[in-house]
Order: sequence, then structure tokens, then C-alpha cells
Amino acid sequence: MGKSLLSLLTASAVLLTGASAALDPIVIKGSKFFYKTNGTQFFIKGVAYQQGISANGGGATSSTTDYVDPLADVAGCTRDVPYLKKLGANTIRTYAIDPTADHSQCMALLDAAGIYVISDLGEPDLSINRESPEWDTALYARYTGVVDSLAQYSNVIGFFAGNEVTNNLSYTGASAFVKAAVRDTKAYIVSKGYRPMGVGYAADDDASVRANVAAYFNCGDVSDQIDFWGYNIYEWCGDSNYVESGYANRTAEFTGYSVPAFFAEYGCNTQGGGAAGRKFTEVAALYGPDMSPVFSGGFVYEYFEETNDYGLASVSGSSVSTLADFGAWETAIAAVSPSSVNAASYSPTNTVGQACPTLGPNWQAASSPLPPTPNQAVCSCMMSTLSCVASTSLNGTAISQLFGEVCGYPGNPCAGVNRNASAGSYGPYSMCNATEQLSYAFNTYYKGQSSAAGACNFGGAASIVKAAGAASSCSSVIAAATASNPVAGSTGSAATSSKKNDASGMTFGSSLLAGKVLAVGFTVTAILSGMGMILL
Repeated sequence: MGKSLLSLLTASAVLLTGASAALDPIVIKGSKFFYKTNGTQFFIKGVAYQQGISANGGGATSSTTDYVDPLADVAGCTRDVPYLKKLGANTIRTYAIDPTADHSQCMALLDAAGIYVISDLGEPDLSINRESPEWDTALYARYTGVVDSLAQYSNVIGFFAGNEVTNNLSYTGASAFVKAAVRDTKAYIVSKGYRPMGVGYAADDDASVRANVAAYFNCGDVSDQIDFWGYNIYEWCGDSNYVESGYANRTAEFTGYSVPAFFAEYGCNTQGGGAAGRKFTEVAALYGPDMSPVFSGGFVYEYFEETNDYGLASVSGSSVSTLADFGAWETAIAAVSPSSVNAASYSPTNTVGQACPTLGPNWQAASSPLPPTPNQAVCSCMMSTLSCVASTSLNGTAISQLFGEVCGYPGNPCAGVNRNASAGSYGPYSMCNATEQLSYAFNTYYKGQSSAAGACNFGGAASIVKAAGAASSCSSVIAAATASNPVAGSTGSAATSSKKNDASGMTFGSSLLAGKVLAVGFTVTAILSGMGMILL
């Protein structure tokens, strides 16, 4: 490959021991990236870099929740960074990092090699799930933790708040939760006084939703919009071309986009991969005169060879074997010379976001209001006012069943935790954890039953406690939360139940509640789906 293994190892040693000035931060102006200091336009020549994990935050529950943080794996970074540099990569994309880990050594290695980072904010077991979307306190803590962990490094460009969450017409409502995550992560970066770092979204290329998804994340209030758009696109296979691949159409669609757009993943391998090797003829087009005015480069998928045969290199322990893809991409990326502009002479003309998609059968996410900003203080204050609370030992299946029961009772007990993306209706406690939400619903029903002892049992899943009562600080917190996200319907009246009381409290049959219409106009099924619950 033009360098001996010995020279690569020597380069590793230099990177580990040699000091280097921090890389010049990348900033956004209009729809382009620039080096902050000299204003030269920046194009991503990127490689997806994480082993043993599919694209994280991909909108579905993963059976594999373990992952190795590539930015905390010093041995792996020492082994791989020289190869990434040899490839000609100037950026890597990581899909899941551990915000509690030490990233200083890997980030220093990358910095010395001139390599930037864009990282996804989620991880396999804690990201926005397309099938049961939510934006809650646990996710907020995870996302802001990643920001805190990486903000100190000047070679961090930004973050993805979601990856392929809305990937067909069934999951358009989930986009509202990702957009809320974008809004709140952006606001958090500002509130902490961190240097500017972008927060974007990585979308797939499904023809049924791609136009609406692109419009939705670029519409409405600027504070809610993405800072950049990533496109996971695999249309160009083998010896395709600019027109036949569909790249010409995609370029036309993003010509007026107001924020930087780039390929978050690319590299079709249906006509090559693994030992056979891909040709990467699309690289010349992506960085050529037709596409480079619109797209700021992209990330080839991926560095590591795995069972899917997308790898540029095969890794075993401390050993790296470069594959045919390695040399092909190295040659292709070295040959590009994209047309560029300087920040000082660049005056963006595409400064207006897109029109928001029209709500209807093909789009179920209102642009406003979005889900509320998760705030643990609100949830804790709410809990301090309750007299009937759920057991903290309940598992997910039990919580799902109990939601099915209590949400079907009179008095709208679930209104305060309801989520409805198409209506833009979110209860003030919809961002609390599942046990806190269930406690709110239990307590609302209990109060509606005039605090009858049998109304707070739920088969032993709930118990009566002495409410601490809201302190003055809590009163203001709750007042602010309910003002911006009011509870729909009345929850204080003494509603009666047609269900039978048994000796231990109420008897429930959740199967009888499926599809039952509540007073606020939402079905139990829809509410549970929005909460991340399955009605059994």
C-alpha cells in the first residue's frame, strides 16, 4: 500500500508522543462548512469508524446493546489512526460513545492526524425509537452527556440527534421527537457556553418520506432546525453515473437547502465489496463540479470489515490488513479537488428554511408544538405532590399492562402524560420516566375517585403515600410546565367507574381497552404507542 507496517507503527508512536496544536474548529456559514481561522471551505472526506455496531440511533430496538467506544479505545486508535490518515480521511463518524469514558488520548491522536469527528448522540439501548418515540429525561441526560464529553475538543464538528428514525410512512410522527432533541441539544450547547458545534440528523433514502423528512428538519423556528443534514445514500452502485444513480435528482433537491448537506454514509457494495472491492466511482461525482456546490462531501461506510462486506480494512487484535476497498477509496479521494469558496467572500442566498410538510396520511408530525424539554426537576416536583404512586419494582411489561388499564378509566387519568405528534399535543409530564408517568396516571384516577382506598391498588402495583406537598420552588416549576404544556381535560372530578371493585382494589382487563376513545380524542393504542408501551 506504499507504506510498510513498520513506518505506520512509527507514525503511531509519533502521534502518541508528539505534541500538536489543536485543529482549527470547523464552523458553519449558510449551507457550507469553513475552517474558522482562515475561512477555507471544508469538505468532509470521511470514514464511518466503529466496530461491531450498526448505525446507532437507527430508530428500532437493538438486540445488541453492548458497544465499544472507539474514542476511548486507545489501543484501537493507536492501531487505526495511521491507516485513516493514509486513506486521506479528514473526518470520522462514530455511532455510540461512552460519555463517562476518557477520550483525551484518541482525540489527541486524531487531532495530530488532522482528523475531525461527528458523533451520534444515542447508543443502542438509549436512542429515539421509531416504533415508540419519546424524548424523556433519560435520553436528555444521555445526549447532553455526550456533548459534555466531547465539547472540549476542537476537532469535534458536531452531532447527530438521530439516524434513519423516520424511514417509511409508518413512522413520520417520530420525527417530532428527534426535532425536539435537536432543539434541546442546540440550546444546551449555548447554555453551557461551549463553542459552536452543529446538531443534525442522518436520514435514509426512502423515496416515500425523504422529501418530507428533509423539509421538516429545515422548517419552522430556526432554533428548532437542524444545523446540518446527513444523507445515508447507496444509490450509486458499481459503474453507475450521475444521472442513472439518482444523484442528479438528489443534488437538485438540495440546491436551495439552507444548512450544510453531506452524505452521512455511502458506498454501495452490491457490485463489489470485501475481497472483490468497490470501485468508488461516485467519489469523483460527489466532489466534482455538479455536486460539490451543494454537498459538503461525505462518509464512506465503513472502516472495519464485518459480515456485511463494507470494510476498507480487516482488523484482528493489533493487526490491520487493508482490503481492495482501502486502495480504491484512497486513490479516489486523493484525486478530488472540489470547487470551493472562502467564507469572507461567501454570501449565502439560500437563507430561508423549507415549508413544513402538510399534515395528512403521509405526514404525522406537527412542526409546533414539539415535545417539551425534558426537565427532571419538573418530574421530581410532580412526584412530590402525589398520594398514590406506582411501585418502583415494576418491569416494562407490567408498566405496559398497567398503562392499558388506567388510561381506560374515567377522568382522563393519562392526559398529563399523553403524546400526540400529529396534534402537537404533549402532557407536561410526558417527558418523565415510565414509572413517574404511571404514578401520575394512578394518582389522577385515585383523586378522581375521591381518594377511595380501593382506587389506589391496581393489583398491588400502587400504594398510598403521604404527599410531601409542593415546596414553593416546586410550585413555580410545576406552574411553568403546565402553562406551556397544559393537561387536557378535567382530572379533578369524582368520576365513577363501571368496573368492579374486588377486595384488593380494582380489577382490570387491558384487552378490553384497545381502541377505546378517551375524552381528549386519542385512542389508548395511540397513547401507549407514543409512550413507548405495547398494549398487551
